[in-house]
Amino acid sequence: MTFQLQYTDPQTAARAGRITTAHGDILTPIFMPVGTVGSVKGVSVRDLHEEVHAQIILGNTYHLYLRPGTAVLEQAGGLHRFNAWDGPILTDSGGFQVFSLTGIRKLTEEGCTFQSHIDGSRHTFTPERVMDIERSIGADIIMALDECPPGTSDYAYARKSLSLTHRWLDRCIARFRETEPLYGYEQSLFPIVQGCTYRDLRTESAEFVASKEADGNAIGGLAVGEPAEVMYEMIEVVNAILPKDKPRYLMGVGTPANLLEAIERGVDMFDCVMPTRNGRNAMLFTSQGIMNLRNKKWECDFSPIDPQGTASVDHIYSRAYLHHLFKAQELLALEIASIHNLAFYLWLVGQAREHIITGDFASWKRQMLRQVTERL
Repeated sequence: MTFQLQYTDPQTAARAGRITTAHGDILTPIFMPVGTVGSVKGVSVRDLHEEVHAQIILGNTYHLYLRPGTAVLEQAGGLHRFNAWDGPILTDSGGFQVFSLTGIRKLTEEGCTFQSHIDGSRHTFTPERVMDIERSIGADIIMALDECPPGTSDYAYARKSLSLTHRWLDRCIARFRETEPLYGYEQSLFPIVQGCTYRDLRTESAEFVASKEADGNAIGGLAVGEPAEVMYEMIEVVNAILPKDKPRYLMGVGTPANLLEAIERGVDMFDCVMPTRNGRNAMLFTSQGIMNLRNKKWECDFSPIDPQGTASVDHIYSRAYLHHLFKAQELLALEIASIHNLAFYLWLVGQAREHIITGDFASWKRQMLRQVTERL
């Protein structure tokens, strides 16, 4: 994997670049639809290409390990062949999911033992095991195993957690270097910066991660309950240290406003379940604001779902029809809303890239921030 930094906004830290992988190029800043179990919920591969214009999608190591399992994935020839997505894929390490299993997991120096949410069976993730699983999945970009502590963690716990994450990172790197990719193309390992909302811990972690000289770096443990301004402050602290010639990935974030603010601070890559999850609950994000399609006000609005939308569903269907589908609990409503929201997120980061290139990102961002936060 290579990264070419192409443009930098003259007034902010916003960047535009190109990531080259074995499965294609990615123009940054970029949003990555989340395909937790190997599929983006309610959205076909064809629609990801033709409607959403996705350039890279995610898979989740925890879920894919449990089902269908690495044996099936290896027989299929990796996740790309299994799910028919021929573009780049990123897999997270499964750490966030494992550490969310409060009460049914045990954390030690060796790794984390947990019970499956599917059948209660017991499993252990170590840094070495996670690297092996991500080799089996075959994603272009894979993540190191880290502990994602609660956002409310006190300083003592955050310090202890960070030290463990750093020791695990060294083990991940060692295992990654002593193994080979399984499917004939290279994979890239991204470390993850942690440290909760403590400036000194974030600084220490960013310096430690930067010293590993990985192909790219991630920022984890944010958008977990802390105020948005604190999240933005932590991004600034970290990005002042992470190398400028490597892509920066902010994990699990977030709203359209979050994306704009983070892009302004030098983030290149994003993922979040929000566009699909909120879409399935009738919340649509648009360039003019946020719509709740269950509201009665849309019952007789026969205008297109989003006249400025880039997906065909925005123009084929009316707001009244989508309102009806949600009220009737028709599955088509979930598909339409998911496609729309993902297409909007990809449009938003694409517009950000264009305005970085033309040099007026700062003024465009201020105007767009006002628009996307309106309630329609």
